[in-house]
Amino acid sequence: MEINDLLKEMKRLIDAARRNDILLRAFGGLAVLTHSQNDSRFFQREAPDLDFLAPREDRQKLEPFFQEMGYSPNKRFNLLNGRQRQIYYYDQSEDLHVDILIGDFEMCHKLPLDDRLDVDPLTIPLAELFLSKAQVVKLNRKDGLDLISLLFNNEVGDEKQGQIGLERIAWLGSQDWGLYKTTSINLGRVEELIEDDDLHIKPGEQSLILGRIQKIRKAFDEMPKSVAWQVRDKVGTRVRWYLEVEEVHQ
Repeated sequence: MEINDLLKEMKRLIDAARRNDILLRAFGGLAVLTHSQNDSRFFQREAPDLDFLAPREDRQKLEPFFQEMGYSPNKRFNLLNGRQRQIYYYDQSEDLHVDILIGDFEMCHKLPLDDRLDVDPLTIPLAELFLSKAQVVKLNRKDGLDLISLLFNNEVGDEKQGQIGLERIAWLGSQDWGLYKTTSINLGRVEELIEDDDLHIKPGEQSLILGRIQKIRKAFDEMPKSVAWQVRDKVGTRVRWYLEVEEVHQ
């Protein structure tokens, strides 16, 4: 499928889920593209997957819903992992599949989302969408470009104004030193990446992105830090502060 067709399919599934009282929200590449419509030049991929997150209470509704929508379950995978993650294949295309996380986003770090899926009508909230990329310990170029795209196309500030929720990012960082640390490291990587001549980012555009990064850094500096957080900060990276993705879905 072409990107535009994938976006249409994403919206078709979300709208149909809503009519069936299922709260389905996108994350991943298509969610980034959804929030990069002003200027999508940094979105560089051919065929992203359909990645969704659904609340725990809707878990048992997913299989009959997706079968009705023309998808077949990966029965073995779903039997073993269905409480946390489910996979479905589109009957009309071997190349298209849906990957659904249940309840929370959990990869290198955990982002609690079960009660946050009504913030945006199509995707997980912008703050968590940003952090779902920023929490990747082994950040690749694609994920780095996704972060650039989100920062370039969206102001950092008030979630209620449709912006990347700064208060939410700071709160999550104050609750999880590891998430704070990985995000801080990746902000530095983004600062380096925007200087790549191949991206053709103009000085004014670089300044815009850097200004939004600085807002996140300032929020991290000013956020309340518990005694446990400060103790973990002193230990630092001498002790591993993240999960390997393979460990999450064992």
